[in-house]
Amino acid sequence: MKRRDFMQLSGMGFGAMMLPNIPIVGNSVSPEALLEGGIDVALKKRLADAALNAAKSKGATYTDVRIGRYLRQFVITREDKVQNIVNTESYGVGVRVIANGCWGFAAVVDAKTEEDTARAAEEAVAIAKANARLMKQPVQLAPQKGYGEVSWKAPIERNSFEVPIKEKVDLLLGVNDAALKNGANYVNSVLFMVNEQKYFASSDGSYIDQDIHRIWPIFSVTTIDPKTGKFETRQALSAPVGMGYEYLQTNPKDKVTGITTRYNKGYDMLEDVISAAKQTKEKLAAKSVEAGKYDLVLDPSHLWLTIHESVGHPLELDRVLGYEANFAGTSFATLDKWQSKNFNYGSKEVNLFADKTQVGSLGAVGWDDEGVKTKQWDLVKEGTLVNYQAIRDQVHIIGEKESQGCCYADSWGSVQFQRMANVSLAAGKTPLSVSEMIKDVKKGIYIIGDGSFSIDQQRYNFQFGGQLYYEIKDGQIAGMLKDVAYQSNTQEFWNSCVKVCDERDYRLGGSFFDGKGQPQQVSAVSHGSSTARFNGVNVINTARKI
Repeated sequence: MKRRDFMQLSGMGFGAMMLPNIPIVGNSVSPEALLEGGIDVALKKRLADAALNAAKSKGATYTDVRIGRYLRQFVITREDKVQNIVNTESYGVGVRVIANGCWGFAAVVDAKTEEDTARAAEEAVAIAKANARLMKQPVQLAPQKGYGEVSWKAPIERNSFEVPIKEKVDLLLGVNDAALKNGANYVNSVLFMVNEQKYFASSDGSYIDQDIHRIWPIFSVTTIDPKTGKFETRQALSAPVGMGYEYLQTNPKDKVTGITTRYNKGYDMLEDVISAAKQTKEKLAAKSVEAGKYDLVLDPSHLWLTIHESVGHPLELDRVLGYEANFAGTSFATLDKWQSKNFNYGSKEVNLFADKTQVGSLGAVGWDDEGVKTKQWDLVKEGTLVNYQAIRDQVHIIGEKESQGCCYADSWGSVQFQRMANVSLAAGKTPLSVSEMIKDVKKGIYIIGDGSFSIDQQRYNFQFGGQLYYEIKDGQIAGMLKDVAYQSNTQEFWNSCVKVCDERDYRLGGSFFDGKGQPQQVSAVSHGSSTARFNGVNVINTARKI
């Protein structure tokens, strides 16, 4: 799994399954408590106004207040047992200010009174004034209009927390049972569910109430060859999404391989685990790949991670500027490359964009954590670098007059900072199916699902693996391969992109727990694409010693 997805989580007993470790933040509560209403909007506004007024009286020139209630439920199983059910609630208020030209921040847990939030605001101003003594230059904040009292709610059809625990447990144990009946030796399955209830108020005049939902069903299947003791695994091909429980519905099969892959509108966990159990047996008998140059046909369930690492992170402006270097460094895509207006990031087929509005995506919200209305914008246009991802105190550096709306904090107690938007590869404009793409591939590999990866400190040289690999010979799928990974660098890889399927194949993948910063915060972000072809990429055999 991705190293940035690992955080300490004890007591879960995950066994052989490599799951993303997650922060268990908040108080343990009953499942019923997750459905209780939080404080009403009128009280939130009074709490916010108390902080805004207190900060102004102490000399703040700008203030924002975030009142957050964060609900999480994780249902964890292995084979025929429930290993754990975790329900948590975290509530508090964070206040950020500018005073004497410098940022200050303070937070208070379980804030219930106006005195609580006013005290936090006063502390934030005191911190800002203390920080200002060491300031080299004042904060330059992009102007932002106030929106008054507005709201946004994720367009879910079924609240995951309203689904009885028994129904969720029955689903997961049914998935495990199906895997074992189809030959798997071990299986783990998990449901991750999150609800963020966030209220934002600022001295710009915004009072924004938002209700955000996310869900991620996953499993890991392991099959052992009793003769050799060797084993193979396959993870779920589900995508984490910004949806409700309606995501767990039937999917069509992929017409090329006959397996279930990720679809935006729904995911059939039972069908996927049956396929996984059968495919781990196939992987045990699969041919080990011969190293060399191949044309790669990359499914969206795989390509999302390559986009995330080689586009999403290196085009975060704080990494570009060297302000952020945690989790694999800064960025090769420095300002001089953007300023040249002709830096070649990829081929003419490559159009990469950021989007905080895409329905069903993990990063979709109405406004970001600075009160900026979200939008879509281009990062790479026909292969040329045209923009970055930036927030209110950064955009002046790239000549922008307003923030791009990609600021986020993972808790009321965390300072909001620049986070990745949903960064995606635009679908091809010419009608093209996966089958048609494969037809003229002479020597290639079709890769499905994300696997291990490595990337350097400038987000340039990298290596990626996957879940499933199919050899392509003379335009036909010729059987399964194993021990596959490809190596390239960001420019070389994206310049090798020759075809992208049309929007009928467009699907989302993503990261539910993407880590960044010190102290570390996690965020959820989606990456969309259609299946894409990359010619002449170097493939290595991961089982053979070099």
